[in-house]
Amino acid sequence: MATGGSIAGRLSGALDRRDEGPNEELAAELAASGNEAGIAELVELVRNGGDRQRNDAMKVLYEVGARRPELIGTYCPVFLEALKSKTNRQVWGAMTALDSVAEIRAAEIAAELPQVIEAADRGSVIAKDRCTSLLVKLARSGYADKAVPILVERLKHAAPNQFPTYAEETASVITPEARPGFLAIVRERLDGMMQKAKRERMEKLLRKFNG
Repeated sequence: MATGGSIAGRLSGALDRRDEGPNEELAAELAASGNEAGIAELVELVRNGGDRQRNDAMKVLYEVGARRPELIGTYCPVFLEALKSKTNRQVWGAMTALDSVAEIRAAEIAAELPQVIEAADRGSVIAKDRCTSLLVKLARSGYADKAVPILVERLKHAAPNQFPTYAEETASVITPEARPGFLAIVRERLDGMMQKAKRERMEKLLRKFNG
């Protein structure tokens, strides 16, 4: 079992690997063993490592979070801080980590939503995807009053390729108060939707609400 200083040496960059194989293997091992010391070492690398170390460590941490969110939940402040990074990969990696723990750290993340939204707005498609997923989880965890209006507002400016998925995810947690505004946005965006498959998805969504 890898412990202590050996964790940094097992990251893809340390092994001169361009693929994510070593990072994914390490994540699976840490999740299976619950190695808290190893996870703490990765967190320290995210804080103070070199660029490749930060990216590799963040990858391992969010992969651990996907398997066992409770192992990284306590490090929300570190992930929130990483959202301020100028490195796009750190931003979407941190957003992915926060998404993985959103249900067990809902109060903590809900309190920092302005920072989360700001990072998503300047981030990549991955960051926006994970932000939407995170907001849906917050809505399901008792924070619908905060999360649902943001989800609906973000639909107005969602990219055409992402809009149907975001609309479907938002529909799963829509509140009675937000429903009229949500449906109005879907109908408005539907008018300009050229791709047949996307139009059909949105028409099906509207039928579900009208049925």
